[in-house]
Amino acid sequence: MRFSTRGRYGVKAMFVLAQHYGQGPLPLNQIAEDQGLSEAYLEQLVGELRKSGLVKSVRGAQGGYLLGKSPGKITVGDVIRVLEGPIAPADCVIDDDTLDLCDQAGQCVTRLIWKRVRDSITHVLEGITLADMLVEANELHDGEQQSQLKF
Repeated sequence: MRFSTRGRYGVKAMFVLAQHYGQGPLPLNQIAEDQGLSEAYLEQLVGELRKSGLVKSVRGAQGGYLLGKSPGKITVGDVIRVLEGPIAPADCVIDDDTLDLCDQAGQCVTRLIWKRVRDSITHVLEGITLADMLVEANELHDGEQQSQLKF
């Protein structure tokens, strides 16, 4: 299963907003520049994130975007679901109501596999918050500085 640029870029944008959490709104062009993303494309993604409540917008000269909740309350799964839709490797495991999609769903062995894959992916994505990403970024940054000192 591959996530599209919608999900990947959306997570990057949310990470930048998490880095600036509590510092006021961030202009979209700064987010795009920070991550090397298309501003026009990012505008579409942030619009969907805003509709979902994960992002808030502030109008005006000092306007921009900020997180709708604290970084510890937004998971990567939240972002992916808004931008990619349900997390499922096959249509038959999107939810329990999809049993109608296939007349063999009740005894389908492969459906059981897809459910396990879905549950594993969901478990990972729901287990990582934007706050966790900030901690990991700091650890990576600290490791980079230490390795530079060794050389």
